[in-house]
Amino acid sequence: MNIERPVLAGLTVTAGRDKSGRAESGGVDFAPGVITALLGPTGSGKSRFLQDIESLADNDTPSGRCVLLDGAKPAPDLRFELQGRLVAQLTQNMNFVLDMGVRDFILTHAESREVPDPAEAADRVIDAANDLAGEPFTPATQLTQLSGGQSRALMIADAALLSWSPVLLIDEIENAGVDKVRALDLLLRSDKIVVIATHDPVLALSAHRRLVFEHGAVRSVLHRSPAEERLLSRLETLEGEFSRVRELLRRGAPLD
Repeated sequence: MNIERPVLAGLTVTAGRDKSGRAESGGVDFAPGVITALLGPTGSGKSRFLQDIESLADNDTPSGRCVLLDGAKPAPDLRFELQGRLVAQLTQNMNFVLDMGVRDFILTHAESREVPDPAEAADRVIDAANDLAGEPFTPATQLTQLSGGQSRALMIADAALLSWSPVLLIDEIENAGVDKVRALDLLLRSDKIVVIATHDPVLALSAHRRLVFEHGAVRSVLHRSPAEERLLSRLETLEGEFSRVRELLRRGAPLD
């Protein structure tokens, strides 16, 4: 069976309204290879924005936004067909209930995508996941035995390297127990439209741009300034030291 791979050159979220009904200042365009961070206090509207993209909103959600694909609304009958193929979403809590080995699971996914070498593709996904996970796992590990962080690492690697969905939505990757800097680099190389809701300053400043939310609406779109570039460099150094000490503590190693 020949499965058609979805192709998307750009996505637009039109301006909606905030929780009081006031209009947003404008819509937001998204392009492949660009990582967008969503920032704002809890309840400010980040999750609603992700849900609007995931559902391919058509002025039928509380925000009143509409999602355009390559500049146009998808036909009503095509909209619901595309939702499961166009957008992949990784939530904060991802645990498997399927009683299956990791490699068998990824291999099945690779075969369903009809990749030229499913075995090699599965190995690449597992290697990438172990590069992100705090504690490595083997290909024979059962999915149900993976920790929350390992499950998240596996799904990030799968979405970046194997999934056909051109849009990837992630909710708070920093809480997943994964190497967030390596995860961001892997996602960047996937050439997908990547949207991440985050409270983490390193992730926020590492993204190509930041959407700041307030009262349910996008209030500003910011790009990294030269001063923020220097700040990011300092934060990455501190993050590296923090990670080093954390790993020493995990192994019971001396800190002197």
